[in-house]
Amino acid sequence: MTAFPDTSFLFALYRAQDNSAAARKHYDAMTEALTISGLLAFEFRQSMRFQAWLHAQDSRKGVPAAEAEHSLSDLDANLASGALEIATVDWADVHRIAERLSATYTKANGHRAIDVLHVATALHLGVEELLTFDGNQRKLATAEGLKVKP
Repeated sequence: MTAFPDTSFLFALYRAQDNSAAARKHYDAMTEALTISGLLAFEFRQSMRFQAWLHAQDSRKGVPAAEAEHSLSDLDANLASGALEIATVDWADVHRIAERLSATYTKANGHRAIDVLHVATALHLGVEELLTFDGNQRKLATAEGLKVKP
């Protein structure tokens, strides 16, 4: 496994966004399954469900339920086919790494907890690349020696 994505990459892959073409191009060029964590899968699913709820409250916000369900179905299909796989993660080690990252970088750069956990997971898994479109997360990953793409 060489790369680990964050939620911004998954969103660009599974929903039409400005970054979708770049995400799709990178994903299609990969020679191995895209590895995610259970936490990332849950965050993506929860976010899609929340976006559908938000849209139901105010049609100017979020995404329609059908679009959210389509994104979730695509994710599940990729998991079932093996194009996407959930890594086995030692969460105690990830939390130890995350605590170090938080103590080292958050005061200066304002990183969110879930972003720190994604970078910590990438480091724990020993990947070379973090796939993200989030500028602040790019800074954190780069500071820790990860290549950031796409």
